[in-house]
Amino acid sequence: MKIIIALATLCLALCTFAQQAPWARPDIPITSHDRVYAANQTSNTVSVIDPSTNKLLGVIKLGDPVPGALSPLYRGELLVHGLGYSPDGKTLAVVSIASNSVTLIDTATNKVKGKIYVGRSPHEAFFTPDGNELWICVRGENYVSVVDPVRMEEVRRIELANGPGMTMFGPDGKYAFVCSSFTAELAVINAASHKVVKRLPQASPFCPNIAVSPDNEEVWITLKDAGKVQIYNAKPPFEQKALLDTGPITNHVNFVNNRNGKFAYVTIGGLSAVKVFRRSSTPQLIATIPVGDLPHGIWQSGDGSRVYVALENDVQAAVIDTLANRVITNVPIGQTSQALVYVPDAVPNGAGTDNLVPLGEAGNTARLHLEAGGDTMPNAQGWVAVNSLGLLDLVQIAAEGLAPKSQYQVYIAESDRTPFGKLEPLAVLKTNPDGAGIVQSIGPLKTLTASAGTTASASSQRFLIVSEFKDPSHVVLRQAGASSGLARVAH
Repeated sequence: MKIIIALATLCLALCTFAQQAPWARPDIPITSHDRVYAANQTSNTVSVIDPSTNKLLGVIKLGDPVPGALSPLYRGELLVHGLGYSPDGKTLAVVSIASNSVTLIDTATNKVKGKIYVGRSPHEAFFTPDGNELWICVRGENYVSVVDPVRMEEVRRIELANGPGMTMFGPDGKYAFVCSSFTAELAVINAASHKVVKRLPQASPFCPNIAVSPDNEEVWITLKDAGKVQIYNAKPPFEQKALLDTGPITNHVNFVNNRNGKFAYVTIGGLSAVKVFRRSSTPQLIATIPVGDLPHGIWQSGDGSRVYVALENDVQAAVIDTLANRVITNVPIGQTSQALVYVPDAVPNGAGTDNLVPLGEAGNTARLHLEAGGDTMPNAQGWVAVNSLGLLDLVQIAAEGLAPKSQYQVYIAESDRTPFGKLEPLAVLKTNPDGAGIVQSIGPLKTLTASAGTTASASSQRFLIVSEFKDPSHVVLRQAGASSGLARVAH
């Protein structure tokens, strides 16, 4: 009997269910019925992946590419950004920031079931654990919009501090946790009464993402402006448990339980990596996994064996083996991907490819790297994605290692070397308190000449540089490898 008790105790310690957050369910093995979804902000599509083969099945088109926003938007969604899904896996909620909408999609058929329009610039949405309500953070205002997903209409508003960023529920459904993107405050809400029961200080104002551990013990929030993760107790009195320095452009967080223990995976955009922390009273960094340019959304499979990561500037999703903590493959997805979710058993029957269209032009992205332009900021670096939109291109630049809370001027230059020649202003890059920042610009830049298979005369070659805001002679970032012809922008 003592041996049996000892074995049972050992199993409780080692045989941990994956308990996929946020539902805390037992392991759900990966099958062809599962789906991974990624929200593509530039192409206004949702990518659909079969995780059993790690193949892109196609995309759900919700709107036209970004330049369409320059004219009146009478139909279609704009800046597809946030994702959530119902407890039964049958409904995907897609948040489009610029069209103030949440689109509900039937996961079995990829068909739009309906749209809910809410207040200014919603950010993320998620269902209550009983599936009866959909809570949408209206980040451009000061409330959570509570929606009846059957009637597809708002039934109440929960007023909070300015800029609610994301809502996540504990697996028991008792409390909702809402972080803020503009106010240094985390709200704890009684989910049944819709009343705020506690307001907790955030270490910095800008939180884009929040997750509750599947054991209902901890709340982790990311602080993108400060490069930190803050951890709270998920039960009263909801005290802070830890504050971690994670790195520039800390984006999203999610959890994995496996035979090695309990872990949190955090995407660090400025390091092109995912950091893995062992969960304990004092969280320990156990792995830093290189994944690709500007990792953003992250979600684990139903059995905890895989983690999927949307690479915002890399036009693909990285797939991580959670026992080995290494990338095992990459899957092409759309441009400027933001949120990503893994939905087990999303397609109970059939191929699940109805109403999907090919990736098309949204797969046409060139990538550049920026290196330090001098000795004053030797650790500065940047990553650039040039997303083809047909006649125009959207350029997104992410940089780190610069001065905190500063402005820099991005130029297109005639040369990648001093004196750089004629400079054309492209954008202004503003950095966070951690010295990192992201900026976008649209123009007739086209793609990399080397990637496009074209030749360009010396007079038509252009290069990206970043300088001090009021001193273009003081270059802090320059295009790496440009003189070798590997990374030219055709103008």
